[in-house]
Amino acid sequence: MEKPPEIAASAGEKIPEQHAIDVGHEEHIDGKGEDVEALGKERVAVAEEVQNKQKSKRVAALDVFRGLTIVLMILVDDGGGAYERIDHSPWNGCTLADFVMPFFLFIVGVAIAFALKRVPKIGASVKKIFIRTLKMLFWGLLLQGGYSHAPDDLSYGVDMKMIRWCGILQRIALVYFVVALIEAFTRKVRPTTVGSGPYAIFDAYRWQWLGGFIAFVIYMVTTFSLYVPDWSFVYHNDGDVNDGKQFTVQCGVRGHLGQACNAVGYVDRQVWGINHLYTQPVWIRSKDCTFSSPNTGPLRADAPAWCLAPFEPEGLLSSISSILSGTIGIHYGHVLIHFKTHKERLKHWLLMGFSLLVLAIILHFTNAIPLNKQLYSFSYVCFTAGAAGVVLSAFYILIDIWGLRTPFLFLEWIGMNAMLVFVLGAQGILAAFVNGWYYKSPDDTLVHWIVKHVFVNVWHSQRLGTLLYVIFGEIVFWGVAAGILHKLGIYWKL
Repeated sequence: MEKPPEIAASAGEKIPEQHAIDVGHEEHIDGKGEDVEALGKERVAVAEEVQNKQKSKRVAALDVFRGLTIVLMILVDDGGGAYERIDHSPWNGCTLADFVMPFFLFIVGVAIAFALKRVPKIGASVKKIFIRTLKMLFWGLLLQGGYSHAPDDLSYGVDMKMIRWCGILQRIALVYFVVALIEAFTRKVRPTTVGSGPYAIFDAYRWQWLGGFIAFVIYMVTTFSLYVPDWSFVYHNDGDVNDGKQFTVQCGVRGHLGQACNAVGYVDRQVWGINHLYTQPVWIRSKDCTFSSPNTGPLRADAPAWCLAPFEPEGLLSSISSILSGTIGIHYGHVLIHFKTHKERLKHWLLMGFSLLVLAIILHFTNAIPLNKQLYSFSYVCFTAGAAGVVLSAFYILIDIWGLRTPFLFLEWIGMNAMLVFVLGAQGILAAFVNGWYYKSPDDTLVHWIVKHVFVNVWHSQRLGTLLYVIFGEIVFWGVAAGILHKLGIYWKL
């Protein structure tokens, strides 16, 4: 099951506080001599100290938002097997799990606005972007390419004929690379201050929006104009009755948005090769494939051939579309940097967020462009980005305006160490290490014992026990662990 994270974002986004201190005005008083001069210097020094403290004030809502996304990822990936209605939608629609990836891309975009602001030279920015992108690609291939079999399978290694080239971190790397490069190269062609007009900030960062628009055009033109011919695949699943059989899927269409004949899948089959795609697509839970939909169940007798076919949910064309999520995210970051009052920021954020939600709902329910995470459709981009904007605004109100920080501390801690929690927790590396110390059988481990005896047997329910284990044995555990690491000043960032 796919497991999205944030990773490109720095854990230390800091912004100028809303109330600036005016240190340029000096009051002149006749006859005071050196006392006046000394008093003036002292006032300036105090004012500068206050201003520096305010400029370094952390916006906790950003870390809390990132932490919430990590928590959602763990919940839907490890709890989705028990409650599949929160797992990814089998095709059209949007479930809880479908918010995770775009939320990460959104917060990556927000972080770029701050990360590159602290690197004034273009050369240094470009070097940083390339290094960070290569790191994400490396970790993506290692964790999701098939080399790591954590947490339950204690073996490792991957057949290079079957390696999965795409994945969560690879998609984040692409979005980060494109959005960050545009931000770096346009530094000298945009104004240092933004006017007061409603569209001034869009004009100031028009090159970022142009990049997002180009990605949108490439995706839309390819999706609706590319001819998709018939294609075939060989099913691989040891012990399955269909293992080794070849199936043919009939297409011969353009602009199809269904499972079998869409341009997104066709591009991936041509670019990566069918053996390098994700072998467990969620569409096997669709009504066309099983009567148990949206849950997993036996295949229907009349199930079409594509039900067993591979499909890449983080493929090339859909990743180009996802650049829009990062573009919208960096726009929210720009608003945070340039708008100095809470009212200005929230007005812009909420107006844009609700506008995107309304547009997405119209596109979906008129069936013009349905919400679809697998295709990363335009309506899906708008819906999830709008939701991200509204959620970030809510956190900003609760935490940074009203000061209700304590109830969200565990999310903040997780968000500040998102990469570590993703690798060790969401990708199961720590659980795999613990499972390596088993008694007689690999199924007799501390993790399995806790799940069975502390949760499942106590509640006499596999589903409820699994859910409670995910909440307390994983989410709460990583919240506490991240809090301890925060107190020790330990962070793992790419």
